[in-house]
Amino acid sequence: MKKVISAERAASLIKSGDVVTVSSSSGLGCPDKVLQAIGERFEREGAPRNLTTLHPIAAGDMYGIKGIDHIARPGLLARVLGGSYPSGPSSLPMPAIWRMIVDNQVAAYNIPSGILFDMHRDAAARRPGVLTRVGLGTFVDPQQQGCAMNDAAAKLPVVRREKFDGQEWLYFPAIVPQVAIIRATTADERGNLTYEHEGALLGGLDQALAARNNGGIVIAQVKRVVRDGSLRPHDVHVPGNLVDYVVIDPAQMQTTQTLYDPAISGEIMQPLATFDFQAWGAEKVIARRAAMELAHGWAVNLGFGICANVPRILLEEGLHGEVTWAIEQGAVGGMPLLGFAFGCASNADAIVPSPHQFTYFQGGGFDATLLSFLQVDGDGSVNVSKLGAKPYLTAGCGGFVDITAHARRIVFSGFFTAGAQLEVGDGVLRILKEGRSRKFVKTAEHVTFSGRIGRERSQRVSYVTERCVVDMERDGLVVREVAPGIDIKRDVLEQAEIPLRVAPDLKVMDAALFRTAPFGLKLKAEGAGRV
Repeated sequence: MKKVISAERAASLIKSGDVVTVSSSSGLGCPDKVLQAIGERFEREGAPRNLTTLHPIAAGDMYGIKGIDHIARPGLLARVLGGSYPSGPSSLPMPAIWRMIVDNQVAAYNIPSGILFDMHRDAAARRPGVLTRVGLGTFVDPQQQGCAMNDAAAKLPVVRREKFDGQEWLYFPAIVPQVAIIRATTADERGNLTYEHEGALLGGLDQALAARNNGGIVIAQVKRVVRDGSLRPHDVHVPGNLVDYVVIDPAQMQTTQTLYDPAISGEIMQPLATFDFQAWGAEKVIARRAAMELAHGWAVNLGFGICANVPRILLEEGLHGEVTWAIEQGAVGGMPLLGFAFGCASNADAIVPSPHQFTYFQGGGFDATLLSFLQVDGDGSVNVSKLGAKPYLTAGCGGFVDITAHARRIVFSGFFTAGAQLEVGDGVLRILKEGRSRKFVKTAEHVTFSGRIGRERSQRVSYVTERCVVDMERDGLVVREVAPGIDIKRDVLEQAEIPLRVAPDLKVMDAALFRTAPFGLKLKAEGAGRV
């Protein structure tokens, strides 16, 4: 097959100064063998140099030297635009890409994943760029950081404000890639690509179109090559006329730490009994209380963190299937997975391309989103994208900004303070030792969701914690529920840097939430809370 080349040959095709778009979401869909070959070529030859790389969802798995860390070398990278930059746990060394970001050795930008996919589609169609209201009032806005992650990026803006039809918009000029590096499971002899072992389709087609339509090349990494004509046309997600070269890697990982599990790629359906319930603790209390905000028949986006356990709560309460989950990597329905397989779902109803999923999210077509928070400030703004002296532990925004832009109902989940020692049981919450830092703060370090814009758009927003539930209202934040065993003055109001009002009809959270047995979850009536 003429299109099959070695990873080393693929690396030799990259020219200094190229814009290279790479398909991956952490370890999911990451063409590691090709990236490794590019890094090794640079070590040998000092080339290619000054690349700009685009990573619409995430810049690859960084549990060890993987993903973008293969090419995170000063001189090789000049600019990086990514939806997120995941890292391993704090016990592991700082990933090389984060060291370059912190040391200003690369101009790094955190661009919402949906917008970055939109930039590819506009480049493919030779349109000038993306005009959007997603990101207004957040760190994406040039009136704040303009997506820049360091001083090197701040000197080279990627977004500006424009007035159009009487409104303020954000404008992202399209960036044209010369090379697309994507991944699939199988290529036939003509380069047609199928994704049968992949946990998600991601955005490979859009990235291939952006490169090919502008005279660039498309390199596909796959597990195997099969005879021409042996692939079912409906299963081909990237046609061979868009693919220039194919690199074979039989050992490519399915997710960050998964070689291959057919349930992740929807080839088999798992019995519900094989899914573990969430372990007992304060996190489970938060996930339970967040679940109470949902209604029968809703379509609900699910984010990373505590909220990712809410599907297991519904399963334990006998309500699996009453809510349809939607994940930014493309899964719709089924049981969203946790840990290294986050971003995938078992028993999904469908797996759609990520760019289409983001169109759904940006337009607010779903009923609610469950997300996490690191900080909440006085106007209800939320930070999930940057915190403290170890920014690499927060990864960036991913699809958070796209999802929250027009969501009708947003439920943020998190602990009220960081590092508190808690005990839950017998229907009450006990604080054994208060947390080391406040999370309801005067000024959020980064604004990933704007409370001000949320009010302008009449979004319904709540913050669920282990000790209280807070609502965003027109005139501020209001505590509407408090946990049994909690003193609201000592444990809530005095543990926030900002004034919190107490609702005149303050309620006590259901004591059943704080007992190990199933608590009798009742979802709201179908359609409840829909606009």
